[in-house]
Amino acid sequence: MSEHRRKPPQPEGGGRASARRAAQPRPGRGAAGRDVPTASHSGPYAPQPAQGSRAETRRAVQRGSGRGRGTGTAMRGTGRPDKRLINYPRSDRDGWKRFVPSWKFVAGTALGFFAVITAGTGIGIAMVSTPDPNKAARAQNNVFYWADGSQMVATGGSMNRQIVPISSIPRSMRDAVIAAENESFETDKGVDPMGVGRAVWNMATGGSTQGGSTITQQYVKNTYLDSDQTLKRKATELFIAIRLGVSEPKDKVLAGYLNTAYYGRDAYGIQAAARAYFGKDSQDLNPSECAFLAAVLKGPNLYNPDGGIGAAATPALNEKRARERWSWVLDREVEVGRMDKAARAKFTDADFPPRVESEQARGMTGQIGYLVDTAKAYVMKNKGITPEQMAMGGYRIKTTFQKPKVDALVKAVEDTRNGFIDEKGRPETDTFVQFGAASVDVKTGALVALYGGPGWDHKYFSNNANTSGVPVGSTWKPYVLAAAMEYGTQNSKGKGISADSKYMANDLTVINNREGRPLRDASGAPFKQKNESPTDFGYVTLNEAMEKSINVPFAQLVFDVGHDKVKAVAKSTGILEESINPNTDASFALGTSTPSAIRMADSYATFAASGTHREPFSVTEVEKNGEKLSGFEAPKDQRAMDSDVADNITKVLENVVENGTGKKVKKLGRPAAGKTGTTDENKSAWFVGYTPELSTSVVLFRTDPNSQDKKLISMKGVGNIPSLHGGDIPAEIWTEYMGEALKGLPVKQFPEAEDIGVTADSAGAPSPTPSAVVPASPSPSTLPPSSPPPSPSPSKGGRPTCPTWKLYCDPDTTRGTTNGGANTGTSSGTDSGTTSGTSSGVIGGSTGSPSPTQTGKPGRPGGITGGFDGSGSE
Repeated sequence: MSEHRRKPPQPEGGGRASARRAAQPRPGRGAAGRDVPTASHSGPYAPQPAQGSRAETRRAVQRGSGRGRGTGTAMRGTGRPDKRLINYPRSDRDGWKRFVPSWKFVAGTALGFFAVITAGTGIGIAMVSTPDPNKAARAQNNVFYWADGSQMVATGGSMNRQIVPISSIPRSMRDAVIAAENESFETDKGVDPMGVGRAVWNMATGGSTQGGSTITQQYVKNTYLDSDQTLKRKATELFIAIRLGVSEPKDKVLAGYLNTAYYGRDAYGIQAAARAYFGKDSQDLNPSECAFLAAVLKGPNLYNPDGGIGAAATPALNEKRARERWSWVLDREVEVGRMDKAARAKFTDADFPPRVESEQARGMTGQIGYLVDTAKAYVMKNKGITPEQMAMGGYRIKTTFQKPKVDALVKAVEDTRNGFIDEKGRPETDTFVQFGAASVDVKTGALVALYGGPGWDHKYFSNNANTSGVPVGSTWKPYVLAAAMEYGTQNSKGKGISADSKYMANDLTVINNREGRPLRDASGAPFKQKNESPTDFGYVTLNEAMEKSINVPFAQLVFDVGHDKVKAVAKSTGILEESINPNTDASFALGTSTPSAIRMADSYATFAASGTHREPFSVTEVEKNGEKLSGFEAPKDQRAMDSDVADNITKVLENVVENGTGKKVKKLGRPAAGKTGTTDENKSAWFVGYTPELSTSVVLFRTDPNSQDKKLISMKGVGNIPSLHGGDIPAEIWTEYMGEALKGLPVKQFPEAEDIGVTADSAGAPSPTPSAVVPASPSPSTLPPSSPPPSPSPSKGGRPTCPTWKLYCDPDTTRGTTNGGANTGTSSGTDSGTTSGTSSGVIGGSTGSPSPTQTGKPGRPGGITGGFDGSGSE
């Protein structure tokens, strides 16, 4: 080894470890603690690092630099000047401090942002123009056409839309609107940030106060009714509002707003509204009428007492909201100093201003108002159009309504009314009787006719064809039987059952839940289901139970099937979930749900179409400004249930017409199937039936249209009939209409129904037929009824012969709905009815698969089609 590579002498106990220790700097004793080198044991030269010690040297340097942190820019930034325009992240800081901006950076950013916003706002304000109230008030007609293309009616566009100066708008109207809409209007600059904050806070805390937009902003919005809700539009509105706020007199802005706002009744502008609601000029409005119009501005669809579009916009609900808002506006005027307390005290609830008859109503005679309302609702839902946009007009709407069929339905109602109803001779029983009806094309789902009431021209604005809150009674029973055929019962081991299955039918029979235990009434005693007749029927087939509309078998069957299965079947045929009674008691099977006449007609059309459901629709084409709008094709078919299940329901309902409670319909003279329905104390009566071509529902109920609660009144004695049922007046109307609507068409037969299912009698039934899949003795999981049944009477089979039929001997009824049925089944039947023994959960959170179809025909078991969310076609 060369001399110059020779290792220096190692100190005692040396080696590489000693060399490493020697290489480490040691604190000296100099001033201020500076490091001072120490002498080596080997002489005047510093020890040389051992082989491989360069890493140790680097670590030593790093340790030295660590001690130097915090001394300024001598470490990280030393020797590396930052030449970036924006020093961020900061090069002269370490760790998280690199991302803390300097005050210069913050100030510069804020100044730049403010400059950009200022310049952008200035450019935006310079580029926009102020609105023209004359252009905003130009509303066009909406034209509606019959299915054959002939014109039905042109609505809107006929109101007086004269622009009036501020001098023709009374001070009380100005005060009411400013108090209700924008308290700071006279001092703000067109935009009120505090108002937006107040609106957000009040919405979050549940308060009711002004909106976030100023009157100036709302005026600007009124000129853009046909524009899309885009960010560009919002920015444009903001710029225009700011420009108006700084350049236009407040009186001009307020007059522009009141002259372009929509008040309902097809009225745009204060002058049109004054004429539409009160038959006077705007300058003659009194403070109460002004408060009313200010209240309507909140949203005419929900505050116009005539009613609006949607289930929440009924005349009764709108009247209630309008009265509350009217009172609030008057109170608000006092609160903000625009009316003194003495003047406010003159207006009590009894002084709610009366309105004149609507010009719109006078133009909508007969059924036209209901047809137009139905079509408008469908268009608005399909395209997301607001009532205000629809009122601006310009739409050409072709409906599905066929004038000959509408006329035939009106004639059938009026003929029957004239033959049965005598309001003058029997005022205590025959007043306030309401009629509603709807007819649907089986092949397409198109609404071809409806009867909504006496007419808008008779000041009756509720559409009885689309009414809610009227129970359907025994017309619900086919859904219970269809669910049993589709899914089976707990007695059939998951197999669908046939209409030959026998159930106890005696009056006041105890109903058991799915666990085999008796339901309990309010007193805790076993609940006994009531029939209309005290006849001891014994055990009868489900076919005979449907024929005579006996309550007891279906009250038990719904627990054997499961309420969730019945709901699923009903929904699959088009019944809206919100109209289905959510309770899981015995009366659920007897028709406590409240679908509309439109939905019932459409739902039964599913049976007529062998299980294929088609959503009801009322519009086929819409044009706006000469262009056709998309989205108005006929709804697609959906498989609701196995075709053989639907055809067997049809066969059972044909028997109702041939031999049962719907016997009056036989006069039609062609194949027909249907079901009568009557509710407790005759508060409603239905007939829903169909032929292979048309499905039609007719409902009668009694209510005072001028009452606040619109309670249903008993129809006992109506038409001089002691106890009115669905097989009476409703069946008469149905038969007359269908005869005229189908006149000249060839007679068609229903599809032949193949035998399906197994005979699965209820617990306790004697000697089951050989095809039964369960033994005669009750299974361990099913207990017999609490009270022993009497000896069974002879029962009809699945295809009974026609007995001597008497209208009031075995009538249709659901009287058990209040005789313990409505509430008593809930506590003992609810949980077990939805969680135990169900093999194929369809709704309610179950996870099982639907039961297989019983035939090889096309069909989807389970009955779920989806999409029933209130289509708006009603």
